[in-house]
Amino acid sequence: MAEETDDEAFEQLLNEFISSQLDDVDISDSLSASKAESAPNKDILQEKDDFSDVKATKQPEENDDDPDMAQLRPEEKALARAYRNFSDAITIIADEKNLPLHDFQITPQTLYPNYKPSLGQKIVGDVIAGWDILMKAFPDITSKISPDMSDEKLLEFAEKCEHETLQFAIISYIEVLIEMEGCEISYKDRKLRKEKRKLEREIYEEHQRRVDRARAYINAIEQKEFPINAERLVKNFFKTSSKDPQGAYQILTENPAVFSPIEFNKIKPRFFGLLKVGPQDGIRMNRIIGSFLKRLKI
Repeated sequence: MAEETDDEAFEQLLNEFISSQLDDVDISDSLSASKAESAPNKDILQEKDDFSDVKATKQPEENDDDPDMAQLRPEEKALARAYRNFSDAITIIADEKNLPLHDFQITPQTLYPNYKPSLGQKIVGDVIAGWDILMKAFPDITSKISPDMSDEKLLEFAEKCEHETLQFAIISYIEVLIEMEGCEISYKDRKLRKEKRKLEREIYEEHQRRVDRARAYINAIEQKEFPINAERLVKNFFKTSSKDPQGAYQILTENPAVFSPIEFNKIKPRFFGLLKVGPQDGIRMNRIIGSFLKRLKI
């Protein structure tokens, strides 16, 4: 093909690549503040949007119809694209320079269902291996750039670099770092939300266990038809036990009337009603109820 046609095709592909990388990052509102603090690299890319001189011999085609890509979250999808572009560029360079190829194993399917720090470590390993190939392929640039340089410095080098695929490899490398950061933030947010849901569930389950246990106590006391308000007794017991479990249980089994007074009008007179109900009957019922509760297993 003519050189002019190749240039035009590359410029169109490169513009689509940069646009897709920026547009596909869709972190949730809860992460936007954190992302903004750590996003100067994005601003650098937006400021340096004139890459008409930056060309690549071959830019991988983006296939939005890829089912493995389509099922990813926006941040994982952006990382998968950036990683693919970087690995393809490194592979092209290794092939051109007759260098050993690195086995880039991260695929969109690897990122499903979501990014994890352990996967991030593998990506970092691949990126380091890619830089090693770059340094071997272009030994004259070792004194000019390094992977720990700022994104701005790397982009400045890419603008001036004449080797097409090297330019694209450096741009893709920066994208990998940016998208990994977005995935890390998203992962931490999901982890926090998961821990919150777990804690809420545990609190609810504990509350439900207490409710069920309280109802079991109430039912057991009411079945005995003791002259005491069972619901009031149990409610006050659990209220006290939340602060002093041991003390509350001692009161429950030795002097339950503290939690709910003995209802004298419900005490049946003894000896066929000949003996009127008096204070001693209240003391006696208090002791009987306490003894029952001490034996009660709920």
